[in-house]
Amino acid sequence: MKGKNGVGILVDWDLRESVVEVRWVSDRLMTIKLVVWECTLNVVNAYAPQMGLDEEVKRRFWEGLDEIVCSIPLAERLFIGGDFNGHIGSTTDGYGEVHGGFVFGVRNEGCTSLLDFAEVFELVIVNSSFPKREEHLVTF
Repeated sequence: MKGKNGVGILVDWDLRESVVEVRWVSDRLMTIKLVVWECTLNVVNAYAPQMGLDEEVKRRFWEGLDEIVCSIPLAERLFIGGDFNGHIGSTTDGYGEVHGGFVFGVRNEGCTSLLDFAEVFELVIVNSSFPKREEHLVTF
């Protein structure tokens, strides 16, 4: 696949036999499916477009992520990780169901899409759900 970006997912050696599917959706989206005991896990890696990029690139990214999430049966587990290139800010401001409030800074324009996406699919932004030491806040 040719592209400017690239995503990947590392899997522990002991779990390699549990991987039942790998899908490269685009240079910004990838999924793997694992069956561990009786649980099916879907892991998505996402690399969102940066703020200055064309709106069409952003639209395609969010549509691709939407398609991935919609394709996962409700009985299966979903984990989305990656770089969403933005700040959700320290205040929950109407997103209390998805935003835990343990973040620093001010929300930027691009992260409204992330918060809206999480809300629509009833997801939680986990790294905002627990306190961190002040010196570690910038990495979250």
